[in-house]
Amino acid sequence: MSAGTAPGATEPGGSVQVSQQGAIATVTLSNPGRRNTMTEAMWRALEPACARLADDGSVRAVVVRGAGTDFSAGADISDLRAILRDEDSGRHDGGAVAAGEAALAGLHKPTIAAVEGYCLGGAWQIAAACDIRLASSAATFGITPAKIGIVYPTAGIERLVRIAGPATAKYLLFSGDFVDAERARVLGLVQAVHPAEAFWGEVDAFAERLASRSQLSIQAMKDIVDTIDSAGGGEHGRAQLARANEHWQQLMTTSGDAETGVKAFLAKRTPEFTWNGGRDVQRHARQSMGTGDPAL
Repeated sequence: MSAGTAPGATEPGGSVQVSQQGAIATVTLSNPGRRNTMTEAMWRALEPACARLADDGSVRAVVVRGAGTDFSAGADISDLRAILRDEDSGRHDGGAVAAGEAALAGLHKPTIAAVEGYCLGGAWQIAAACDIRLASSAATFGITPAKIGIVYPTAGIERLVRIAGPATAKYLLFSGDFVDAERARVLGLVQAVHPAEAFWGEVDAFAERLASRSQLSIQAMKDIVDTIDSAGGGEHGRAQLARANEHWQQLMTTSGDAETGVKAFLAKRTPEFTWNGGRDVQRHARQSMGTGDPAL
């Protein structure tokens, strides 16, 4: 995949750009001079960008970042009604925000939000939809619906509650207060904070590590963790988890990654994993659990 802009992403004032170096793809939120605020077209561009990444077998890890020195200051307020309106239902219950967030959360490959500068409002929903969040020590977070009198789409609130817990979610949502990177780490919003001067080197190194690992293991663990998180307890949840585990255990015997990893370990050399099964494998896993979700 060459550097460029995702199909349908470009419009005056903002774009979602997809580029690749080696096995690492980067999704860049770009709205120059506006701290990368997200227009409706930018939100809608996330879905085709994620579909493109899902189908590209050369991509083994994805980094989401903002252009310049900010991740994003959130949804473009001047475009807010269009952004939040669902075209099918006519209701203001998520619209383009919910679609973009769901596309990123549903991407079967490992995703890293690399947060520098401001990550505010709807931009947090993009970061939260990634598997792992790394922050620069200069990053600032804020979840701000109460400052402008809107109600966030429920998917974003649900994800925040799962990440940080209900009390912290209420604190952030009610107050709209900004928190610095270290406070965000303490609250559970990010997994690691790196010094600003070393941040991008740390992001690159971490992404390269993920790309070098077994994608069979990563994609299986992502699916299983997400199943545990979404299915909950009870008989139905346990059945879903058992079916997901069975699917991946069977695939482990045929993918070749386990044999590659064991041989490399015994020979004391670095394994070179080649499997990158794609979203069809993930879709099959979901269908075997009876969900049949076409987004995965």
